[in-house]
Amino acid sequence: MRITAAAKNETRERILKVSQKQFAQHGFEQATTRDIAHEANIAVGTLFNYFPTKESIVENLVNESCARAAERIAAELERNGQSDPASLEEELFANVAAILRELRPYRKYLPAVLDTSLSPLATDHSGDHTSLRAAHLEIVSQILLRHASQDAISPMAIQLYWTLYTGVLVFWARDKSPRQEDSLALLDESLSMFVGWLTDADGSNQSARPTKRNSKNER
Repeated sequence: MRITAAAKNETRERILKVSQKQFAQHGFEQATTRDIAHEANIAVGTLFNYFPTKESIVENLVNESCARAAERIAAELERNGQSDPASLEEELFANVAAILRELRPYRKYLPAVLDTSLSPLATDHSGDHTSLRAAHLEIVSQILLRHASQDAISPMAIQLYWTLYTGVLVFWARDKSPRQEDSLALLDESLSMFVGWLTDADGSNQSARPTKRNSKNER
């Protein structure tokens, strides 16, 4: 019997939903593909047809969360396009903070994908890997263009931003401070450094200069 695209999509979404539940209840290391398949009412072999490893399941959960955050942020940028924007540092901070909120359910599992789709050193990006990075950097580029010249947004600037961003994710995944306040402080300092560097690269543009904030009060 031929399986329809709708049935495949339903199975895929069921696997992701069950996996999220299993990871939350038992932790990433203790949850097994056998238990996930059993609760999803499919064979283990069928599970592997959709996701070859547990890490790939987490990658998809993270990618979908980032995509949802990207859609909301893009819509907000479009709505506020004609209004007086906040500072560059404030907009970048709000962008990353929104992603962290979306990723909170997967924070403890994030290291499983930090060496693959989120790594600044990864060169073999494909499929969801490419779309995740590209979607995020497209929004960042839109934010940058609101404050800096096109010449300042060089490949080096984008790579520096992505490295700082993924560094914050690595720290956040293991942050034991209350409500991960240390991560917000690190994000604040990292963006301050990035915006300062970008301002020097785009010396004629003063609007990109950072402003101070109390990062522990930002959510």
